[in-house]
Amino acid sequence: MFELERIRVAETMRRLYDRRLTTVSGGNVSMRNAEGYVFITASQSDKSCIDMRKVIILSPEGDNLTPKLKPSMETQMHLSIYKSRPDVFAIVHSHPVYASTFAVAEMAVDSAITGEARYMLGNVGMVEYHLMGSPELADACAKVMSSANAAIMAKHGAITLGKTLFEAFDRMEVLENTAHINYNLRTIGCSSRLSDEQINDIDNFGKN
Repeated sequence: MFELERIRVAETMRRLYDRRLTTVSGGNVSMRNAEGYVFITASQSDKSCIDMRKVIILSPEGDNLTPKLKPSMETQMHLSIYKSRPDVFAIVHSHPVYASTFAVAEMAVDSAITGEARYMLGNVGMVEYHLMGSPELADACAKVMSSANAAIMAKHGAITLGKTLFEAFDRMEVLENTAHINYNLRTIGCSSRLSDEQINDIDNFGKN
């Protein structure tokens, strides 16, 4: 069932691993189709070579239609975000090194350093720490992501959203690149960023 959706989720997960945006056992990817079915990577799957057979199908009511597969511990986090964001159809959660460095330090990633970062990410949210896989983490993520498309998860990793898997993946890659630039700027003692006028222009770009 739903072969195309499951193939695309698996492809995105492999791409995250290939781009060094997560570890072989870390992170998860999901998408939601127009009928409300959700497709998410299974727990304990090798992210370097995952294929559609390791992608779970959840009914619009949240029932596991692939009972031989164990749901990711973060499944409720994905479902809670989808519930709070009807405009979102894809979620990427991973542990890229620089974004995770800021997550461990509980320091904000400033997106207002380049036009691309600001346009793609908007304000990067910060999700407070809760135990991985817990209902508290799911609730905290849904709350922050109700007004953000990218966020750092304290002592954990990063999460990005999109209307498509490509958009969610793209945002994760831009988030990691932006965190890397933030790190470099701090290393050389530079605080350069876009002006308030430039930020306003980017935030309103394409709205008129």
